[in-house]
Amino acid sequence: MKIRNIAAAVVAVLLVNTLAFAAVDTRKNKVKKRQSSRLVTLLPASDGVAVFDAKRFLDDALPRMLSANQPMLGEIIAKINEMENRTGIDLRKFDQVAVGVAFKTISAKETDYEPILIAGGDINAGALVAVAKLASKGTYREEKIGERTVYVFTVKDVVQKSSSKPTTSKVGGMIDDALKGLSKEIAVTSIDSNTLAIGTLPRVRETLEGKTHASADLTSLLSQKETAVMSFATRIPGGMDSLLPLDNDEIGNNIKSIQVMAGSLDVSATGTNLQVMARTAKADQAQSLKEMLDGLKMLGGAILGGSKRSDQQVYSRMIKNAKIANHANEVTLDLLVPQADIDVLVASIK
Repeated sequence: MKIRNIAAAVVAVLLVNTLAFAAVDTRKNKVKKRQSSRLVTLLPASDGVAVFDAKRFLDDALPRMLSANQPMLGEIIAKINEMENRTGIDLRKFDQVAVGVAFKTISAKETDYEPILIAGGDINAGALVAVAKLASKGTYREEKIGERTVYVFTVKDVVQKSSSKPTTSKVGGMIDDALKGLSKEIAVTSIDSNTLAIGTLPRVRETLEGKTHASADLTSLLSQKETAVMSFATRIPGGMDSLLPLDNDEIGNNIKSIQVMAGSLDVSATGTNLQVMARTAKADQAQSLKEMLDGLKMLGGAILGGSKRSDQQVYSRMIKNAKIANHANEVTLDLLVPQADIDVLVASIK
């Protein structure tokens, strides 16, 4: 794995998920925290879990994050509005979202994913399901799971029926390509009046039957910070090489030793904070992983430090400011990125 690929992965996470500076209403955050905890308890057994403050991200984070690139912001907002116009589903109505993913091993180097998404907020769950049925123009089937009716849609058909005008920007094209690439079925049902379950039919079935739940060893790793816009925790049963293309070298072998990862994106008065924890089987593996990251930090800083390009200067500052530590069999990375640096990176995207 090349150094620039690692740096690009970090930047991508920040660009997709980062919140800019915002004042925090502690009382509201405590309510949201309780709601997200309730949604997590509804998840079936999962290899990876995550919680998102969806409303805060769309209403506050996205406009602030993309303030330096108004054309991109306008196109993304247009896509959200288009989805609402065509399906009746306004993504901005969801307050909290909990996601559970089960990994399915296809081969030694290939892993498939079985997701379930549980969303709650200022919504009428039953009405949203009804609108989705209308939007599909009859291309769905019904399944009974206990007393509940689950509606199963073919995603590819729905996307084709609601295809948008062609876009010219790279971001718009990426969104369109992602939607057009969907071909699996998606199941939708209401859990209660303001909570939806969306995912593959087997995962929705697991959720409604309630025979299994996400394990405490994962959910306990989810960030308890009131300001976190996103937190995640995942075990990696097939090893990191089943998820990433890794070479059989020192860098690849160190990354392969990771068995559990967790982290969060947080907001403070000074900027956006990314925290990641990687857990290995043995303490000496964690020490080796930490030493590798320290070496990459030194090398990356030396390569980018003298650059005159503003984006590479940002990468250099990110590398320099990253705090890496290890204790026993865990390695932690703590990175704080000021909004001014995010503006530089976002403005360069066409």
